[in-house]
Amino acid sequence: MYAQNGSAFMPDEDLLYTVLADLKRTVREYSTAATESNCQAVRRVFNDLTMDTLRLQGELYTQMSQMNMYTVPGKALRQDLDKQIQTAQQTQQKCQQFVQQKTGGAGNYTQSANVPLHQANVHSQNSYYM
Repeated sequence: MYAQNGSAFMPDEDLLYTVLADLKRTVREYSTAATESNCQAVRRVFNDLTMDTLRLQGELYTQMSQMNMYTVPGKALRQDLDKQIQTAQQTQQKCQQFVQQKTGGAGNYTQSANVPLHQANVHSQNSYYM
């Protein structure tokens, strides 16, 4: 996009960062809409929109990274991530137990099919996630 004087409206890198930030914000908004929807059809639409937007965000990030426009984050220690995953799984289990107590066990909640349980690879010699 060019201004009237023929110069660039803004540098490509700044424009791409703006689009990337907007995609991240849009994912948050769609996720909120999905969690707050009462109608399963509406919830499904927002889930689909969330996944499509995540795909676009990932593609843009990959392109920016390949063009050296996005600094790759530092490596995370496997033990730190394992601890975070374990804490999240414990919270999920507590929430499920709470819901079952309050509903008299009416709802059977299981691990989502598209979210596998994390299994630490104890045989891996790499102590980092990349």
